[in-house]
Amino acid sequence: MIYLDNAASGGFKPTSVINAVISSLRACANPGRSGHRLALALAEHVLACRNLLSELFSGYGYERVVFTRSCTEALNIAILGALKAGDHAVCTCLEHNSVLRPLDHLRQTRGVQYDVAPLSADGTMHAEDLAALVRPNTRICCVTAASNVTGFAPDLKEIRRLLPERVLLIVDGAQGAGHLALNMRETGIDALAIAGHKGMHAMQGAAALLFSDRFDPEPVLFGGTGSESFNLQMPAFYPDRLEAGTLSYPAICSLFEGALYVKARRQEGAENLMRLTAALYAALSAMDAFESFFRPNECGIAAFRHKTLPSEEVAGILSDRFDIAVRAGLHCAPLAHRALGTFPDGLVRASFSPLQSIREVNALVGALRSM
Repeated sequence: MIYLDNAASGGFKPTSVINAVISSLRACANPGRSGHRLALALAEHVLACRNLLSELFSGYGYERVVFTRSCTEALNIAILGALKAGDHAVCTCLEHNSVLRPLDHLRQTRGVQYDVAPLSADGTMHAEDLAALVRPNTRICCVTAASNVTGFAPDLKEIRRLLPERVLLIVDGAQGAGHLALNMRETGIDALAIAGHKGMHAMQGAAALLFSDRFDPEPVLFGGTGSESFNLQMPAFYPDRLEAGTLSYPAICSLFEGALYVKARRQEGAENLMRLTAALYAALSAMDAFESFFRPNECGIAAFRHKTLPSEEVAGILSDRFDIAVRAGLHCAPLAHRALGTFPDGLVRASFSPLQSIREVNALVGALRSM
């Protein structure tokens, strides 16, 4: 199979990640719960991963790195933990349902209001349009680091510049982390949610929320932490306050090795993804039957459609006849597709890994030309 669905889940893991997961399964202790030698050794490795992620994204120290099972969970912690009755939020139409559904849930249950910035005529999102939606009671601004439909990366630094200081900037790094240079301090990001299993090269179930020292979200999950067991309330300190239950040590080990890989090779990988998407964009531009909804980008995302065949049918043909795996539909980003005029059928999305080459592009182009 030619796997071009890396934006859904990375299909190519470095050997170091695979070996780390295998080794971790031989360790049966629970880090952070017991005081024996094995549990303490595992806890030290968990701490090392927190420190590495904080370093990689210029975060605010290991205590403000919270492990989650998905980027969705990390975004829920940030959004539900920040907003109260009477608050207002702003976001963009490029957002994933991991942002849109928590916001709409709070609209229905807490009376939180939110506004959505539109796409500009050129298919991008301008910081001015987002900042114009801010109200006196706006508490948070949620922005994707990169659209999972078009690969477009908003100017986070400009967005932060235009926002009032009191507004917290929450960034969905599901597609951007590992591909883009995301610097929390330099950009002014207050909360960064990352997915381990995409650009970070880790396994599924590995994710994290990093947050600044001016963001103090309320816990949304309650249970054991291994600390202050006498207390029926969640501890007041981080990361324990937001981490209830046993951590997935194999997932954390994979994230640690994936972060090391990204630290050493991010720029090289981003340049390769730019080349691959540029090559596909050029090829599609020369085919009358197809319309592109992306530009060359460092996240490896390429969405397009056939002018007569439904996207699901195109994806089915690629899978059944050519053994090429892509994703078709709305990609959990319905407002983006409404803005692009591709709702409800959606688009075909090919998404590349930094570990792939022009060979995969050529195989896809050859298949599309036969349609």
